[in-house]
Amino acid sequence: MLNFDQIPILDHHAHPFLRRAATDDPARFQRWFTESTDPMIHQRYVPSLLVFRTAIRWLSEFLACDPTVEAILAARARFSEAEYTARLFTDVNIGMVLCDYGYGSADAYDHAGMQALLPCPVHPILRLERLAEEMIIAEPTFERMIEAFHARIAAARDQGVVALKSIIAYRTGLQIEAPNRDAAREDFAQLKEIAEQTGRVRLARKGLCDYIVHLALVEAEKQALPIQFHTGFGDSDADLRYANPLHLRNVIEAHPTVQLVLLHAGWPFFRELTHLTAIYPNVWMDLSLAVPFATVGIPAMIREILGMAPFHKVLFATDAFTMPEIYWIAARWGRWGLSQALTEFTEQGFLTKEEAMQAAQDILWNNAQRLYQLG
Repeated sequence: MLNFDQIPILDHHAHPFLRRAATDDPARFQRWFTESTDPMIHQRYVPSLLVFRTAIRWLSEFLACDPTVEAILAARARFSEAEYTARLFTDVNIGMVLCDYGYGSADAYDHAGMQALLPCPVHPILRLERLAEEMIIAEPTFERMIEAFHARIAAARDQGVVALKSIIAYRTGLQIEAPNRDAAREDFAQLKEIAEQTGRVRLARKGLCDYIVHLALVEAEKQALPIQFHTGFGDSDADLRYANPLHLRNVIEAHPTVQLVLLHAGWPFFRELTHLTAIYPNVWMDLSLAVPFATVGIPAMIREILGMAPFHKVLFATDAFTMPEIYWIAARWGRWGLSQALTEFTEQGFLTKEEAMQAAQDILWNNAQRLYQLG
């Protein structure tokens, strides 16, 4: 089987760690091996997930300890967070990370914290909905909120941001309509009232969600900033009926010079996303989240994707979050799945070994380096 271990990974879509205390007991550790927010799933069913069982075995081998969560937590506690992270990242050859800090957890590291912990360069991604929520709370009027939002996006490239990110699929769906300023203003008024009463707000009003995404698309074109869109499966509040990447076709065609990175292989709609990637020059396809959670289904998914999509437009990422083990596990599953698929292509005579190695180099590193203008 082809070995791609020497090719570094440019993880173009990931999230910050939580401080170790947030994952230092078995219950809090194992809850992050599912997208479910249901405590019963965390406690009763995660232990029977293949992704979890494999992770425990792999980690126990890596740490030379018993294959139990308790033993793994005790073994990792022997190392500082920075040392442990460096060991994991070096083992799977992660060479750069692009990080979305939009979760907003008080336990999460900020950009400076991630820079201090990671043994590789890390660059920030700006999440649009999180930024808008901050502006709704901070600004007294709709006009002031939009002005502040636009100013922050306009300064993104100068402030080191390498991409914008939208989770509108979670909030109101990917059927993004033409911007309606009156509808956006009305949504702001309702959300502002909630913010004044509670000090918090969750942006899930279609008029305002669509409006800020359109503002971002215009600004992204000016700055040549890619925009990442969540598509397909995700946390429990993701409604797959509205997360099919085909819903973005109007946006894709209306903004042909904006590079649109459609995340998570659109899973389970990876065939639909493969089609979009094949026919639109400005659509890029990401493999994260499906890697690692599709586990043994990863090679079949990658095989179908690479059977139609240009190799130069497929991107590898982990979508890792909360703790460095998730990065490590996703990288291992992803390399294995990519190797399985490309090895089969060579054995069937579809590619030479040299072509397969080049495809892996492009998917793991080159494509993201080129897309995000990372030197």
